[in-house]
Amino acid sequence: MQQTKQLGEASITKLLLKFSIPATVGMLVNALYNVVDRIFVGNGVGRPALSAITAEFPMTLVVMAFNMLIGIGASTLISIRLGEGKEEEAQEIMGNSFVLFLIVGAFVTVFGLIFLEPILELLGASPEVMPYAKDYAGILTAGTLFFTIGMGMNNMIRAEGNPKIAMATMLIGAVTNIILDPIFIYVFNWGIKGAAIATIISKAISAIWVLRYFLTGIGHLQLEIRKIKMKTAHIISILSLGIAPFIIQLAASLLNLILNNSLMFYGGDLAMAAMGIVNGITNLMLMPLFGISQGLQPIIGYNYGAGNFSRVKEALQKGMLLATAISIFGFMIIMIFPSQLVALFDRKDADLIAMGAEGLQIFLMTLPILGALIVGSNYFQAIGKPKRALFLSLTRQLLFFIPSIIILPKFWGLNGIFYSGPVSDVLATSIMSFLLIRELKKNAAQESQAELT
Repeated sequence: MQQTKQLGEASITKLLLKFSIPATVGMLVNALYNVVDRIFVGNGVGRPALSAITAEFPMTLVVMAFNMLIGIGASTLISIRLGEGKEEEAQEIMGNSFVLFLIVGAFVTVFGLIFLEPILELLGASPEVMPYAKDYAGILTAGTLFFTIGMGMNNMIRAEGNPKIAMATMLIGAVTNIILDPIFIYVFNWGIKGAAIATIISKAISAIWVLRYFLTGIGHLQLEIRKIKMKTAHIISILSLGIAPFIIQLAASLLNLILNNSLMFYGGDLAMAAMGIVNGITNLMLMPLFGISQGLQPIIGYNYGAGNFSRVKEALQKGMLLATAISIFGFMIIMIFPSQLVALFDRKDADLIAMGAEGLQIFLMTLPILGALIVGSNYFQAIGKPKRALFLSLTRQLLFFIPSIIILPKFWGLNGIFYSGPVSDVLATSIMSFLLIRELKKNAAQESQAELT
């Protein structure tokens, strides 16, 4: 109970660091092991395997979409209900979300395995890349349930005020994967299959860790399977709040589908491999920003539910400042050491290094503004306004990014694909800023009115 009350009483700076640092470390390590996957696969197998991982990536985004549909929807609702003092309802919401994870995980696994090859063809896997893609994607799809339980339920650990445990979930999985990767790829000589098996084992361990937390009463909320009663009202509330990040991730998957096919058309397997490296480094740079957003979510959600709008504004401002500082630091690293970063993935392929370094600098030239964009967009999710969050993210993905991928390469070829990222970032940030300022003015007016009455 005390860990929840701190959200409305403790210093915002202290809370921001307490919640964001574990979330950032966890997500950073989580992204790091995906990068390590690519490094081991690139150096151990070569360019076709890197292209295979790039082709599979939209499938991972679909699984993440379902995780967010349930996990973020439920955790947002739990934070708000705890802020309102409705603990029993928060408990019921957590139980309903667990059942939804089981259903969705089973469905995605069966569907993905049945239609694996047609899906990979649609995602741009060439005949040369297809054997590697099937090996990698097939194993990952078979372990979807571990992913949904481990990563999805982890949102609720953070929502009830236990960021360190949530961080440990991600660290345990990441460290396990990093240790097993070289053993399975090099020692056992399993190649790209080894990378996939290492990933699934790490996800399984994370899932066991999360279930132990909720089943043994370590946390404030407890998972009592016999007492779970599915309630339509809870399910609708969870899905309505989670629909924004869900559609955002589906849009990201669609974007990557179009991106992969454009890469194949303008640059072939080399461009696919290069973009795989760019994506890996980009995710590594963005994870701290998402970690800050996740750390802010329970702080903003609790105080918004309690009507403490001044604390909401302070948390948002300090979160944006921290995210921007990290963004600028990452930008400097990329601009100074682009070739060295790309060479980590394949030291022998000079063409891949040259294309990857150029693409990386272009694609992330607007990194300094992404901290404010991510935190500002997720603010609307944290206060229970998913339609705004959905609009902002879809504006970037669908309205700006996808048309840019289609139009810009007609003028600048392959580089036009890389320029699509910064063009979308600038336009999306402009719209986010307008909506956020308007929302904060409304909150200030509500707080002034409350003080008068």
